[in-house]
Amino acid sequence: MIEAVELGKDFGSFTAVANVTLDARQGEAVVLLGPNGAGKTTTVRMLAAILQPTRGQAVVAGYDIEAEPVQVRERVGLLTEFPGLYDRMTALDYLHFFGALHGVPPTVLLARIKEILRRFGVWEARRLRLGEFSKGMRQKIALARALLHDPPVLMLDEPTSAMDPSSARLVRQAILALKQAGRTLLICTHNLAEAEQLADRIAIIRLGQIIAFDTPQALRRRLLGPPLMEVRLNGSLDGIGPALGEIVRVVEEGATWLRYVAPEPEQVNPQVLRRLAGLGAEVVTLSEVPRSMEEVYLSIVESGEEAMSETEALLQRRGRVAGPSRGGGVS
Repeated sequence: MIEAVELGKDFGSFTAVANVTLDARQGEAVVLLGPNGAGKTTTVRMLAAILQPTRGQAVVAGYDIEAEPVQVRERVGLLTEFPGLYDRMTALDYLHFFGALHGVPPTVLLARIKEILRRFGVWEARRLRLGEFSKGMRQKIALARALLHDPPVLMLDEPTSAMDPSSARLVRQAILALKQAGRTLLICTHNLAEAEQLADRIAIIRLGQIIAFDTPQALRRRLLGPPLMEVRLNGSLDGIGPALGEIVRVVEEGATWLRYVAPEPEQVNPQVLRRLAGLGAEVVTLSEVPRSMEEVYLSIVESGEEAMSETEALLQRRGRVAGPSRGGGVS
């Protein structure tokens, strides 16, 4: 549903996006992560046929973003980071206006508006002017606008920004429901916990280039190493650590617990349990130690030359020579 190959965008001598190659299948949510100024928003605007790329190609919902931009826009629901709302209009009038622009039949439109606003908990405020809405409520209206024409592809830039935890949960649930219904989603977010919850795959972008693209599980395994297991006992650990050290690499231990590396948990963990049973130890729990996407993200972005400050990164990008206008590389 989304396929971008070596997509890039220059603004004069400034390279906003250097080289982005990614894809998203039907019913899949791809999350785009990266520091401020990494090129996330510019990438989304190119894929939504709002900005014309300087180089590269992309197809969205079967249509070329340059040759068939109108068809692309008809099939994309777009939520930008700073959505423009008409403050003097009521929520109902605003959504009717944009639904009509999308060509949604009036009877279908009214039912769709009612369903979306009820889902987001703002139906009772439908006759209030948008200027009276809080930031979180305004974000919900902007998201409702993106859903009005029932698009097969959704591109959401910070969809839960400025929302309270309850509202953010409602929106995440709606996103998961859309994915289950076969919608394809490309989501930009700074919320790493949210990214992990929503993403089938995560693309990490730095200086306008994708530097990692895989499932959360694969990224954790590749960048943080094999799983870390923790076993807790009902009693002292005395003498048990060295005995387990014969079959696993113990990396940390306390009075009643220890942690070990398990490259192949399905093989190692049964051996550990058998050894503990042979030693007469009572196992309370054996579980994998959770490792968050924050650890993965920081491991990528802060390693080596990626540890440069945002200011240094911006200066480096401004010093680049823009690539050729079509099809060429980036210096």
